[in-house]
Amino acid sequence: MTTDIVDVNAALTESLTELHLPTVRRTYEEAARLAERETLSYERYLLDLVTRESQDRQQKRIQRLLRQSRIPAEKALANFNLKRLPPKVAILTKSLIEGEVLDRRENVLAFGNPGSGKTHLLCAIGQELIARGRRMYFTTSALLVQDLLVAKRDLKLSRFLKKLAHFEGLIIDDLGYVQQSREEMEVLFTLLAERYERGSVFISSNLPFSKWEGIFKDPMTTAAAIDRLVHHCVILELNIPSYRVEQAKKAKEES
Repeated sequence: MTTDIVDVNAALTESLTELHLPTVRRTYEEAARLAERETLSYERYLLDLVTRESQDRQQKRIQRLLRQSRIPAEKALANFNLKRLPPKVAILTKSLIEGEVLDRRENVLAFGNPGSGKTHLLCAIGQELIARGRRMYFTTSALLVQDLLVAKRDLKLSRFLKKLAHFEGLIIDDLGYVQQSREEMEVLFTLLAERYERGSVFISSNLPFSKWEGIFKDPMTTAAAIDRLVHHCVILELNIPSYRVEQAKKAKEES
């Protein structure tokens, strides 16, 4: 009888391997002992195994999405002091992490002085969306522009834009922080135009709209870029003191 059990276990393990059910393969014996102790029905035992497999796959998918997103792991919501935010922004943040902003293909624009937490907030929202199974991608504006230029030079711009279109939300950090050439801004405008009403863009910037002509170099391109971004958007105004300055002052007072 023991030999029969061993044969059954071996056959079951082999079948579960072929079916790509690693969690069921790893835990079915433990779950069976639990089912015996608690006199669970066969259906309840099977449900327990399927639930374990589903949860494990979901967790692995989220981990994969986090790696693909390139969002800095430390910029999570748990590490962000929501009490520093203006009440309206705090309310909007709670709404944004639900994910409807991606369903509506709306944009999120975060404005504020350096150190106000724009980048951290957008990254934290991005991580919360990924936890709900959404596809996000993080990049700085400077790096994005260089990637776009390389793709254009290699006649692969269309392919690169298609790759970015795979992500429901694209986080572009520090727009306008570094002054860029007209050619660089042209490829960035191409991206914004391509994503218009097709995918969400999350942008952080130290510059208000009134100074965006310095980014896009001419009034018509500036107006067209702003028009596409604000047509469907949520604006987060972080008119708060620099977190880094506050921490420096606190450290100095304590020393």
